[in-house]
Amino acid sequence: MAAEPDAVTDDGRGESANERADRNWNEILQEVRVTQTCTQILGGFLLAVAFQPRFTELDGVQLVLYLTLVSLAGASTLLGLSLVVVHRRFFGKRQKGRIVRVGNRLLMANLVVVALLIAGVTGLIFDFAWNRGAGLVALAAALLLSVVLWVFVPLSGAAEEPDE
Repeated sequence: MAAEPDAVTDDGRGESANERADRNWNEILQEVRVTQTCTQILGGFLLAVAFQPRFTELDGVQLVLYLTLVSLAGASTLLGLSLVVVHRRFFGKRQKGRIVRVGNRLLMANLVVVALLIAGVTGLIFDFAWNRGAGLVALAAALLLSVVLWVFVPLSGAAEEPDE
């Protein structure tokens, strides 16, 4: 299991536990901004699709996938907002370490939802624009790429900084 963001005891920065928690919280917020932008763009795309004339051409499978993707976009938005709720709940109560731990978990959950959303949108577009087989291949490829980027790249050490 990976260490929590505020669990690092000494990384050479000379920070206090509070300074480290503040820095980690700010980094979480920066990452949330990225996921929010992605979710807003994909969510807006999904909402606009329903008002297009060709929307009625979706078959049953495509409609279920579409509604699932709208639900994922909503879930991603809620997960992003829940970080604000956690911060508000524990703000001023000397619980920054707790905020960072919970915020990290919420962000990780949000990243999983966003990855599923991106893969699903890719699959839906290929399915509608080309055919079901292409949609399934695109969906599988996007999911596989997510697994590779999330699991194998960090395990390979490619994400580590070179020694100086």
